Amino acid sequence: MGKSLFSQSAVLVLEKEFSSSDISYLLFDARTDTLLSSRWDDPAKPIPLGSLVKPFTALAYGETHENQFPNHVCRGEASGCWQMHPHGKLDLVSAISVSCNSYFRALSENLTGEQLLPIANRFGLDPPDPALSGSPLMGLGDRWPIAPIKMARAYLELCRRRDQPVVREILAGMRQSARSGTGKGVGEALNRAYALVKTGTALCTHPRAAPGDGFVVAMVPANQPELLLLVRVHSVPGATASVTAGRMLHRLEE
Repeated sequence: MGKSLFSQSAVLVLEKEFSSSDISYLLFDARTDTLLSSRWDDPAKPIPLGSLVKPFTALAYGETHENQFPNHVCRGEASGCWQMHPHGKLDLVSAISVSCNSYFRALSENLTGEQLLPIANRFGLDPPDPALSGSPLMGLGDRWPIAPIKMARAYLELCRRRDQPVVREILAGMRQSARSGTGKGVGEALNRAYALVKTGTALCTHPRAAPGDGFVVAMVPANQPELLLLVRVHSVPGATASVTAGRMLHRLEE
């Protein structure tokens, strides 16, 4: 990773080269939980964050199902996935990697907001309404808004708990995402096994409205993260936003 990663000059490069109003980001030193750089209007304001919530949905499901997760067959759009074509048979790791909506619809079907409250509290997230149920609890719609800065820190906490059984599977899925899943835009910019990535697509909250915005959480290096980058790109899906996140991380490493 190199000592220059967190240098002021690297941060200035980021601020100069990624100054488009379409790009928002939070950059953290993952070792100290320090916010190094921010280009995000009011990151403490809760907004929809789409599939970035899925790891926490999985944790809540695990706590109510003895940490046993189903295998699930995604039939694509026909089973409520964002992707038209089927993802096929998935376990938790592969479902995280491709951010499969069909898999997480099945996980959240019988979950309630009340069951998510302990997880939200443990990871410092804005809690959902206890009466909420079903697909909003896996990031669809706008009924569980979360502050971006809290979401970034929740992923840092996830890494601190990396030895816990379900967390291990989630992080394995994030590593796979960088290699071949929705986060491969980061993996292609860096070494494919080098990053942990989770993507999401959510309803746009910009004044200049679009159908949706893409979100990416990327942590590098994968084994012991030193850096966390949370990126939002206006009017693109999360997988496309991962290309921007990859370019940003690549520039930080140079």
